[in-house]
Amino acid sequence: MMKEMHAQGTTIDDIVEVLKRSPIHPRIVPAIKSAHALGCELRIVSDANMFFIETILEHLGVKECFSELNSNPSFVDEEGRLRIFPYHDFTKTSHGCNLCPPNMCKGVIIERIQACLEGKKKIIYLGDGSGDYCPSLRLGEGDYVMPRKNFPVWELICRNPMLIKADIHEWSAGEDLERVLLHIINMVSVEHNSAQLFSVDCKLQTISTSNHALPHALPVPQ
Repeated sequence: MMKEMHAQGTTIDDIVEVLKRSPIHPRIVPAIKSAHALGCELRIVSDANMFFIETILEHLGVKECFSELNSNPSFVDEEGRLRIFPYHDFTKTSHGCNLCPPNMCKGVIIERIQACLEGKKKIIYLGDGSGDYCPSLRLGEGDYVMPRKNFPVWELICRNPMLIKADIHEWSAGEDLERVLLHIINMVSVEHNSAQLFSVDCKLQTISTSNHALPHALPVPQ
């Protein structure tokens, strides 16, 4: 498709301008910045491509919030054409998952991330497409999955939710995403601090959430 667009005269600058106009709910950027400010390590696992993702993140001013980007590699060649390649080179070997497209298994990526996590870190996985079902299956007890309601991954999970070990928290629009995500982060933070305090003082029975107030949402850049 990129080859055909280039042949018809579409430039890389034209593509960038379209990406910058991509609609985004006004609560998404504040949710990202709040999660980052609360100490979450944010990563992207996407079946888009690196050029699209980096362009949009830089435009929104949130690229520095993410520690890792996982997507199909891409670059602009000497002719000014965007070239996109598969994350998994399926012409040489298969990733072995029959749930995912041949170019990317998000479950394989999540397993690599899980192997690199230190201590008892929990994963909160947000998704809406059918490709997000495989990684949802690979989450463990204590993790969280946030499927977008009435979207493919939500429908797949609803067929047999017992297959999912992680806690399921659905969401619909941007305000819902922000509310649910920050609620989970605050809940995990309270549990973590409660466990730490309990190991120090066995007389402690409860912990107040009043000292774990969330930061104010940040405005969306224009």
